[in-house]
Amino acid sequence: MTILARWMAAFVLVVVTYNPTQYNYVNWSLGAWDTQMPYVVLAGLVLMAAYIVFINATLQSVGVFGVGLIGAVFAAAVWVLTDLGLIQIGSSSAMTWLSLVGLSLILGIGLSWSIIRRQLSGQVDVDEIDD
Repeated sequence: MTILARWMAAFVLVVVTYNPTQYNYVNWSLGAWDTQMPYVVLAGLVLMAAYIVFINATLQSVGVFGVGLIGAVFAAAVWVLTDLGLIQIGSSSAMTWLSLVGLSLILGIGLSWSIIRRQLSGQVDVDEIDD
């Protein structure tokens, strides 16, 4: 799986969970709780399992400091693009989409960090197993 595919998987995960349109898990679950509770619970558990995998991999590969650094770089990039007039963040919808892209970048880079590090340094990461 390539780096772009990992980022796209993270983007799909966060956008399916919530986005400014009406087509997301949060809006569906609030409207369907009374009539489709088993489906809402199942979908919620599947999303939670996916988040656990993505967040665990991200924290193991880049750590809390790395998550903060990636978020800070993304925020600074948005600031620069806004200052240059390339993007407009006047609406809450635009801010939500930018936040979703930022969160998916953090998760995607976290999932791909071993590949990126190997390409930059030539060293392979391995998991340590405690005996």
